[in-house]
Amino acid sequence: MAWPVGESFAPMNDQVACAVIDSELKRLRNTPYSELTTLVDKPETRRIIAEDGNSCQVEIQALWDSEKEGDLRVVVSGDDGGWQAFKPLTCDFIIRPDGTFVGESFGGY
Repeated sequence: MAWPVGESFAPMNDQVACAVIDSELKRLRNTPYSELTTLVDKPETRRIIAEDGNSCQVEIQALWDSEKEGDLRVVVSGDDGGWQAFKPLTCDFIIRPDGTFVGESFGGY
């Protein structure tokens, strides 16, 4: 993601980034399966201002975990838009069509 001309950013604090990612995960866990499926092949990217005032680039994507219309893996990644974008903090969960959760991974923290 290109930063607007004249805008600066500071390297992201991992603890703050984890809080941003966790907040997004909580929101998404309360989102119905049918709505989450709309994210398949259409990732969302947005910039969120963290509590420390720094920008955090967040990407949310969904993919079928095994077969289409089956378990859905929802992935949230966060980085500072700079070099950290090459190795973002990432967390995910898997949700079944009936709305139950299969498991969670905390790869980013």
